[in-house]
Amino acid sequence: MLAIFKNGVVDPPKELHSPVATLAPGRSKSPEETLKDFFASNPSKGFSLQFVDRACLAYSPPRSLDIANRSLFCGVEDVYCIFMGGLNNLCHLNKQYGLSKCGNEAMFVIEAYRTLRDRSPIPAHQVLKELEGSFGFVIYDHKYGTVFAALGADNAVKLFWGVSADGSVMISDNVNHVKGSCRKSFAPFPPGCMYHSDRGLMSYEHPMHKMKAMPRIDSEGAMCGASFAVDAYSKINSMPRVGSSANWATWS
Repeated sequence: MLAIFKNGVVDPPKELHSPVATLAPGRSKSPEETLKDFFASNPSKGFSLQFVDRACLAYSPPRSLDIANRSLFCGVEDVYCIFMGGLNNLCHLNKQYGLSKCGNEAMFVIEAYRTLRDRSPIPAHQVLKELEGSFGFVIYDHKYGTVFAALGADNAVKLFWGVSADGSVMISDNVNHVKGSCRKSFAPFPPGCMYHSDRGLMSYEHPMHKMKAMPRIDSEGAMCGASFAVDAYSKINSMPRVGSSANWATWS
């Protein structure tokens, strides 16, 4: 999978930018060129959705059936989700949210997101803690221009994110797609964490602790985009309140 969010749609952590990005030899690929590379590696079944100078979601069905490579795509009422992995308690979750027992993980994640966005008093981190299994997902809410991504704590599913030369934020399970456009300004997406385009990056496992950037050096000795980990010694004074009148699209 490949998600591209144009400059201004997502405000990534500043530490994701490599301080030597402009000094790296060679030319960075544009996001459009990386999208072509995605289709070249998935010539028969890949497809993408373009959202007029805002975002692009590209998806290809998995080539193998093991859980780390399993992926799904779904869209409901202008909310789109690419889900990777699997949830062991999906049947229970579908029942809890009043969904069909035949619904898949991508359908559930969209419904959970819409419930949180529109009317749920439950904070997002609590919902993510209820997900049992290996997973990663990216949601794009086109109506509100909101991006929401999360990765399971077991790190069985891998996600990478980075910032391209034109300021676009790219997320993919294929590190080569991200590196093609982002060069040194990329890093693994931190497991057990979630990112919301208005709220930023936080740990859903330890929501009362701040995240800290960890400097990362590649095999060439160049400074790359930072990785992120929970700062056990730094706490958040209060969690954002989310009530029945709040709109979760803006993480009120």
